[in-house]
Amino acid sequence: MPGRASNYKRRRREVGKALATARGLFVTFEGGEGAGKSTQIRLLAETLRANGHTVVTTREPGGSAGAEALRHVLLSGAAEPFGVRMEALLFAAARADHLDCVIRPALARGEIVLCDRFVDSSRVYQGVTGNIEPPLMAALERVSIGSTMPDVTLVLDLAAAEGLQRARRRAGASAEGASPDRFEKEKLEIHEKRRQGFLDIAAREPERCRVVDGSLEVEHIARDILSEVTRVMAGRASGDGGQAARS
Repeated sequence: MPGRASNYKRRRREVGKALATARGLFVTFEGGEGAGKSTQIRLLAETLRANGHTVVTTREPGGSAGAEALRHVLLSGAAEPFGVRMEALLFAAARADHLDCVIRPALARGEIVLCDRFVDSSRVYQGVTGNIEPPLMAALERVSIGSTMPDVTLVLDLAAAEGLQRARRRAGASAEGASPDRFEKEKLEIHEKRRQGFLDIAAREPERCRVVDGSLEVEHIARDILSEVTRVMAGRASGDGGQAARS
């Protein structure tokens, strides 16, 4: 139909304009173990780069020299004997270094930052299942990130049992034959509680968070993620913060 065809062409022009003008975007990926975050970051980065964007892909814990050093301590379990509060402090220190050295400079240059985990992981792993009191979590968040929150957070939702199976298959297929890390080895109930923790955050902050079905085919998930990100970019380009794009 002519009307439908013209609407499609107009939508393509709008998305193209958004991809050409929206800059300095901070996108985080959250979810449980094995939810597919790293795969989807790679696919989104490829698409955005093909459309002319400079994209920085990074991860937490890690992403900067100082934070990568702390990553080994945290994921190896070396900090575990010192308690969850010590782990939370180390995560906060790693995040502050990551922001100062990588994320904020990239955003200031007008680049798109795609980050595998950020502050929501601390809220869930140390706050929800670590049982750290909310005032301490809020204080650590204030000193580590200040006002630098993601423009959009994509929560890949997947049943904990399936995610753990994926994570273990991935570890077994790696060149090093890596064993489960400090968090992957925990009980299924804890992982399911974390899954609910991410969903609760998304429900409380719907303007920032989008829940994506992580059980779908990889290509389907990638299309859903691209759609969400382009909506945010279109909203930023039009100056409404993405409200019109979501209506």
